Amino acid sequence: MTHSVPNRNWSYPTAIKFGVGRIAELAEHCAAAGVKKPLFVTDKALASLPITAEAVAILKAAGLGAAVFSEVDPNPNETNMADGIKVFLAGGHDGVICFGGGSALDLGKMIALMAHQRADLSVWDLEDIDDWYTRADASKIAPIIAVPTTAGTGSEVGRAGVLTNSVTHKKKIIFHPKLLPVVVICDPALTVGMPRFITAGTGMDALAHCLEAYSSPFYHPMSQGIALEGMRLVFENLPKVYANPNDLDARAHMMSAAAMGAVAFQKGLGAIHSLSHPIGAVYGTHHGTTNAVVMPMVLDMNRAAIEDRINAAAAYLGIQGGFDGFRAAVMALRAELNIPANLTAMGVKREDLDMLTDMALEDPSCGGNPVVMTRENTRALFDACM
Repeated sequence: MTHSVPNRNWSYPTAIKFGVGRIAELAEHCAAAGVKKPLFVTDKALASLPITAEAVAILKAAGLGAAVFSEVDPNPNETNMADGIKVFLAGGHDGVICFGGGSALDLGKMIALMAHQRADLSVWDLEDIDDWYTRADASKIAPIIAVPTTAGTGSEVGRAGVLTNSVTHKKKIIFHPKLLPVVVICDPALTVGMPRFITAGTGMDALAHCLEAYSSPFYHPMSQGIALEGMRLVFENLPKVYANPNDLDARAHMMSAAAMGAVAFQKGLGAIHSLSHPIGAVYGTHHGTTNAVVMPMVLDMNRAAIEDRINAAAAYLGIQGGFDGFRAAVMALRAELNIPANLTAMGVKREDLDMLTDMALEDPSCGGNPVVMTRENTRALFDACM
């Protein structure tokens, strides 16, 4: 019997406790995961906010302590990780609660991953390449509980974390199956206090994940369906939460879209992310906002390979005019959210474009782009984004 459907290895996410007010269950989920002394990892901006104090108070009331580590940069690096590991070991912690946006979630995962590994294993040895993850001792990875406070990266349902090398300024994706949190609390009420530009940027990150997964040439029909519905949720709800931060229904739909984007991109990412990663590493730009800036130009570059697929998506999304209508809808959404017009407006300098092109071609995301990325077309894409 002949067949053309390829063999693929699929694993789909974890226990998700979804709903308004469910942060109140934090202590019982620690208990269920066997965590008696968690380290609460968050970022500098969140550390002083009421939602963080409330979450820590829930732990304290249950006798789980109140240890917080918040020395997390917007693009976390190995120095942040080493500092967090010191705190983890000194406090005798047995699990990590990652509380925040992508930065806190990714760094918390890295602390849980590396705290008890053998001394000669570097985090860079676990980059998402082939089966490098098998170099780690899986039994030494501390349990991870994830509590997103943004609706963007979807790191709460991912098996990887992004870490920036502070010397080379390159972002690396560090992968291990056990980085998938054992439980996720998705409480839309935690996202209400986000600054508007973070609401916009993280929401566009969710859209980028869904769009790139949907456009990727690899075979993964489960991801395909999730990506399509994720795009619908973003187009319908991101303008609502940007206009009215207290719209809890729209916040809930955006939180779903964020998790869906990260589940979907098991199918692959593409040029949006392979451009955005080096720009974020070199310039410290917000990742989701950078994705939003380059998105229309990447659509143009990929048009020949994805036009039929985007026509189908536009029809599902109720967007008139196929590919052109879809691109126009992206531009209209960007305008509504006050996204910068181009990379120049974000501070990117022309003299850095050759270096950024080299970095983009090294980024693992470029392998999932529907059009093969070359030095020539990638450099032209950067020019188009300026």
